[in-house]
Amino acid sequence: MKYSRRKFLALSSATLSNVVARRVSETSPTILGQGDYRYRVVPNWGSLDEKTPVKNCHGIVTDAEGNIILLTDEVANNFIVYNAAGKMLHKWGKEYPGAHGLSLVMEGEKEFLYFTDLELHKVVKATTSGEIIDEWAFPVASGKYEKAAQYKPAWTLHQPNGGFYILDGYGLDYITHYDDKGKYAGIFGGKEGGIPHWGPHGGMFETSDKGAHSLLIAMSDQQNLLRLGLKGEKINTIALPGGNPRQIKKNEGHYFVTHLADNWPANRESRGFVSILNAEFQVVSNIAGSQPEYDDEGKLLKMKSTTDTFIHPHDLTIGKDGALYVAQFQSGNTYPIKLERV
Repeated sequence: MKYSRRKFLALSSATLSNVVARRVSETSPTILGQGDYRYRVVPNWGSLDEKTPVKNCHGIVTDAEGNIILLTDEVANNFIVYNAAGKMLHKWGKEYPGAHGLSLVMEGEKEFLYFTDLELHKVVKATTSGEIIDEWAFPVASGKYEKAAQYKPAWTLHQPNGGFYILDGYGLDYITHYDDKGKYAGIFGGKEGGIPHWGPHGGMFETSDKGAHSLLIAMSDQQNLLRLGLKGEKINTIALPGGNPRQIKKNEGHYFVTHLADNWPANRESRGFVSILNAEFQVVSNIAGSQPEYDDEGKLLKMKSTTDTFIHPHDLTIGKDGALYVAQFQSGNTYPIKLERV
């Protein structure tokens, strides 16, 4: 695929789909993870038929009613909405071939979806039923871009006041700020801002009771999380050796990070795992990954994928029942994986 970050084994979609279906069935009794955060795969959750295909399952969120909203770059149905049991409620969207990042935002008493498209070079705001509200093309006012093709936004990060940031993780690696009216409010990052290429892929806006708000960014192939101030100033990094973080979600004081693992040879299928970090950013569990270990100086040792549960975890959401729903990239047209907590 045009936007892949690694070279994967060239298997046909049909063959890989059969492999994954068999894998889920075989591994469902297996307990994954360590400590208080252990999970088991729910076999065949959300599997549909040829009338509702997927390509890459990029983004996934949970709405206020507990429904699961999936974003895929399959233009037969970019959005698929499930209930928690895996029944499809409805689907929409046929115009977004580069659909990638998905955020669910509460504005007043109404929920909205913000999603990015790598091929159309824009960010879109929509209702959960598919009504398009607004769009943002490449930020001409910034002076950083000569043409739309340079702009490939990966994800949006949202402030409580309605402002938001756009991560151009597949383009020039800038981070653009928009105010609560959707107006351009500034830009930082890029090479001159110390952001490495293939860096800002996903993330979240971190709020603090002490007022020290920040951007927490999944730095993709850089194997760390990067915390920035709201003007782009670097606060710190959290090393995650062995994992290539794609996205971060926070739930009940813990951070859930999806990874593509780096311990699988290039001539094999890729693998991944999900890390769970506590409030101090210490890894307490790796779902489908190795037991987290720290040395005497408190340095996290290299993590590894240990099972073939996942192919490429790209995003996740936590259901109201505490279950994890994981969307996967380059996974042979497979649907999301649900893991129940045990």
